[in-house]
Order: sequence, then structure tokens, then C-alpha cells
Amino acid sequence: MNQDDYFSGPGPEKIYNDFVADGKFMIQRSKSRGNFVFYPRTINPGTGEADLEWVEASGDGVVYATTVNRQRPEKGGDYNIALIDLAEGPRMMSRVVGLAPADVKVGMKVKAKIDKIGDNLAVVFEVAE
Repeated sequence: MNQDDYFSGPGPEKIYNDFVADGKFMIQRSKSRGNFVFYPRTINPGTGEADLEWVEASGDGVVYATTVNRQRPEKGGDYNIALIDLAEGPRMMSRVVGLAPADVKVGMKVKAKIDKIGDNLAVVFEVAE
């Protein structure tokens, strides 16, 4: 495949969002290096190789950092924003759901699921059992 073929067609963000819409949490992995990549990209950061493939994420993660975003109750109330270290290596921004935003703690083990945020489907996390 030449570079022009690789960059034609839908972009990686659209492909990722299509997977999420189908209920799948997919991330990219370099075929040559084996490292995992998130946020979706067309090339492997640091190497420039255009050999990224889509693979299903385990969904396992650990809260790296978290904060509470304050919002009026009529706008949905408070929610957390968390950085999650995925078991595969990348770090992603998301939310931890199913508990009060202030109860989300650094080091907490979490598991991914697809859920609605507003009108959109997104990868969110809940406390792992």
C-alpha cells in the first residue's frame, strides 16, 4: 500500500467512532513495533510508520488522575473527568460512571463500557469488580 492509499477513505477518528457506535472499544497497534496507540492516528507517533491496525482493547484500566467538573443540576450536575491508563499502555481521557464524581480515586481499577454521554455514545469506565 502506498501512502496515498493509506490516507484515502475515512479518517481514524471516524473509524473509531463507528466502532464505538457498534458497541466495540477498539484501539490501534503498530504491526511492526507492537505498541498500542490511542487517540486514533494515521501514523505511529515517534516512528512515522503507517502500519497501525485496529484491535479490540481489553477494557481494563487504572485511574491515573481525576477531577470533578461542577455543573448546575439543570445542566446534568457534577461529573468527573478522568485520565485512564489502559492495560495496553496508552492513556485516555474519559469518565468513571456509577459513583459520585468525588468518589473516583487515583489508582482505582476500572473497566470500559460503551454508554451515552449526552446524545453520543462514548467509552466510559466503571469500577472493576
